Amino acid sequence: MNRNRRIFIIVFIVFTSLVILIAVDMGRRTTAPWNKRREVERALPMSKDGVAIDTMATDTLLAP
Repeated sequence: MNRNRRIFIIVFIVFTSLVILIAVDMGRRTTAPWNKRREVERALPMSKDGVAIDTMATDTLLAP
């Protein structure tokens, strides 16, 4: 194997590994479209009848 081919293979492996690592990192940080509803449910808790609970009413920092 000549030197140019060896350098190409090393650069190719490093580049491919870097792209895979970036793709995995992006995948972990984003929410899949089918999980958007669950994310909203966690952010805005609902009562048993399906009405959003007012979270500002229970905030002690805003009370006078």
